[in-house]
This record gives sequence, structure tokens and C-alpha cells, in this order.
Amino acid sequence: MVTTASPDPRRWWALAALVASMLTLGFDMTILNVALPTMARDLGASTGEQQWMADSYVVVFAALMLPAGLLGDRFGRRRMLITGLGVFLAGSLAGALADGVTGVVAARAVMGVGAALVTPLALSVLPSLFAPDERTKAVGIVSAGSTLGLPLGPIIGGWLLDHYWWGSVFLINLPMAAIGIAACVLLLPETSDPASPRVDTASTALTATGLGALIYAIIEAPTRGWTDPLVLALSGAAVVLIAALVLRERRVARPMLDMSLLGRHGFLLNALAATLVMFVLSGLMFVLPPYLQAVLGHDTLGTGVRLLPLMGGLLVAARAAQPAVARFGSRAVVSAGLVVLAFATLLGSRTTVDSGYGFTALWLAVAGTGFGFSIVPAMSGALATLPADRAGSGSGLLMTLRQVGGAIGIALLGSLLASAYRDRLDVGGLPADAADTAGESVVAAHVIAGRAGSTDLVASANSAYVHGMGVAMLVCGAAALVAALLAAAFLPGTVHGARPLAPDLAAPKADARQ
Repeated sequence: MVTTASPDPRRWWALAALVASMLTLGFDMTILNVALPTMARDLGASTGEQQWMADSYVVVFAALMLPAGLLGDRFGRRRMLITGLGVFLAGSLAGALADGVTGVVAARAVMGVGAALVTPLALSVLPSLFAPDERTKAVGIVSAGSTLGLPLGPIIGGWLLDHYWWGSVFLINLPMAAIGIAACVLLLPETSDPASPRVDTASTALTATGLGALIYAIIEAPTRGWTDPLVLALSGAAVVLIAALVLRERRVARPMLDMSLLGRHGFLLNALAATLVMFVLSGLMFVLPPYLQAVLGHDTLGTGVRLLPLMGGLLVAARAAQPAVARFGSRAVVSAGLVVLAFATLLGSRTTVDSGYGFTALWLAVAGTGFGFSIVPAMSGALATLPADRAGSGSGLLMTLRQVGGAIGIALLGSLLASAYRDRLDVGGLPADAADTAGESVVAAHVIAGRAGSTDLVASANSAYVHGMGVAMLVCGAAALVAALLAAAFLPGTVHGARPLAPDLAAPKADARQ
């Protein structure tokens, strides 16, 4: 690791560039969610294809984050950080130029590769820039930059889509990534750790293929049926591949994912709580924009603004979580946060076509509060159960589980919604092709209704979508309630010596190798 006797006067400019890069990654998911209804209309994308546009990024991210960090350790953190930003820039450009769903999905996967390289390395370069007395402040600034992406993503995405075509949500990444590359080249010193573990290509392949097969099966199930041979084969393959990953990681001397940590019940239960929160949050961010745009009739900027109660509740509660833990204990705060989340999603399941935005804003704000009070102490509590020499591996496993939870949330909740929507939609009187298209998504149904001049189809599509959203919310509420009961029964109370955790909610930035 490189240190200097006198701090580099350019270090704060370098930090600003890193913040810009992390901010881009931070709002990438939320900005896409706001864009999905527009992309569905312009590209003719079904709900399943929209799920892949979101999940291709997350699946690749989850599979490659840890090996990407190890590549930086072995071959140079600055070099791999530049490479990651370049890959993310190239993927964003490809997404903007794509003329079909397949091109967008491929571009999102490439962006996931770049994000996996950037995320773990953005913090690992800070020790080479800042002395210990400044380092904590620098880490907080970088984490805050990513967290700000939560509220900024929907607003920026909505404004862009109101003024430009959907590809603009990809183009916004280009100047910020380019600034990050220039800053890395000009301002960052090179650091590496040749003693770090080698990248385990077999474990990386098992992670990517196992998670990919699972997500593919979940997304295809509503269309093909849960008993379809392909869905069953993919589900079985996912079980076999993930089981092989667990067995391999338990046997190797220096595992990439330290599965033995799951044997610590404090770590396991806190990790499950954090994973569930990401499951619900990612699923909500997928199902809400079509409701706000297609059903309630808001434009894209209005949709972004109307997601702010969720983000506001999350950010406020995340800031208040650590003082609450200090007073009441981790078990009480995590359990209460999950109960609040369960209440909010069960309340959201009562949404009707005529509820209006006021009711939605209410349960979104309550849901955000539940998110914040559960995820921050859960993550902090998980890491606090580990000895110092295993904090890095535990952090990496925790962040990977969070991403897996997000990917499954988009896939499972989106699939439940799509199935319920298709079953409830009344397409009587429509030609077969038009009926099939209307069943793909509520946006597609509105397009068909506009061509046919059918107000009945609009009403049926809106009602069917709200019904499907209610089913997804019921599942979220039940899962959160079960998790709350488990947390209340089995989580340890206040963990003495627990380390505060920055409310880094938009994207994981575990640096296991500083």
C-alpha cells in the first residue's frame, strides 16, 4: 500500500471523481425502474423481458463482485477500477444504442461486469489517498454519494424521459464514468496486494450459472407454467449448481465465499433479515413505476417524484437506526423494523384502482421507515458477530447475499404479479394476437386499448395490475412478518462493541481486502 508523508493536495478532487462514479452506480437501478414502462411501450417488452432488463445487471453483479475485487488486489486496484469504469461506460453506450430487448439485456449485463469491478475497489483505493485521520470522513463521503442515488435516480430518470428518448437514461452515465476514468488516470496511485487469494474461476462459474438458472426459471414460470419441463430442469440445475458451490467453498483452504460463517446464528439471522429487505425493496421498485404511470396516469418525472416517500422514509430511518440500537438493542430494532415493513406491505396490498396516490404515499413512507430500521442494524449486527480476522470475508458474503436477494425479489415478485395480472385480465372480444400482447404487461394493454378505442380493456388492465401488485405485497408482508418473528425469537440483543455501519443502501461497497 502506498502512503505519502505529505497528503496529495489533489486527493479531494480524486474523491469527488470517485463519488461521481459511485453516484452513477447508485442511481442506475432506480433510474432504470422509472424507465421500464416507457421501454416496455417503445420496445414492446413483456413483463418477463422487463424483469431481465433489471435482473441481468444484478445477477452479473452478484456473481462477479468478489472475484472482481480479488482481481484488483492482485493486478492493481487503479488499473481494475479504470477497467471497470470503462466497461460500465461501454455497456451504457451499448444500452443507449440498442434497438431491441435483447440488446438492452446484454448491455445491462456488461454494465453489471463494470459495476462489479468498481464497487469493491472504490473504497480500497482510499487508504492510498488519505491518512487515517481523514479516511473515515472520506469513506463516509463515498458511501453518501451512492446512497444519494436512491432519491436522485427516479427524479433524474423521470426528467430525462420527459424530454428525451429512453436511451438517455444510459447516456447520462457516460460523462460521469469518463470523469471517473480521467481522475483515476491522473490522480490515483497504483496499489495491489500480491498475497491476496487467487480468483476461483470454478466458484465464480458456479455462482453465475446457479443464480442465472434460478432467476431464469422464476421469470419463465408464469408464461410456461411451474410444471413445464424447462422450468423444472432449470430449477433442478440451480439447486445442483448452488449445492456444488456450497460444498466447494466449504472445502477449499481460502474460500471466496466463506459459507462457514452461516453457522453463526447471529450472522445468519441478521444476513437473512438484510437479504429479505433487499428482496422486498427491489421487488417494490420493479412493480411500482407501472402502477404510478399506467394505472394512475402520471408522467415519468411525476413517477420519480412520487417514489420519494419511500426513499425519504428509508434515509431518515437509516440515520436514526444506530441511536435506536444503542438504546433498545439490535434485536428490538431489527424486529420492529420488519414488523413496520410487514404492516406497510400488507397495507399496500389493500390498494385499489380508486385508492389514489395519497394512500400509496402513506404506505410507501411507512415501508421506507421499516426498510431503514431493519437493514442498517441487521448489517451492522451481522458484522459485529465476527472476529476481526473474518470481517472481510463476512462483509463480502453479506453483500453478495444482498444482491442475490434483490435479484430474486425482482424475479419472484415480478413473476407473481405477471401471473396474477394475466389471470385477471379480461381480453374478451380481442383478436388472439392482440389478446396475447395485452397479457404481456399493463403498458402493452394500454397500447392495444388505444388502438382499439376500448375503455373496458383499460379498466380491466388497471384492475388486473393492481390485483397482481396486491398479491406481490401480500407475499412481501408474510415474508417480513416471518422474518420479524425469527429475529425477535433468536437474534442476540445489543452486541457490545458493534461497529456502526454507514447506511450504504443503494449498492454494496464491502471492501474485504483493505
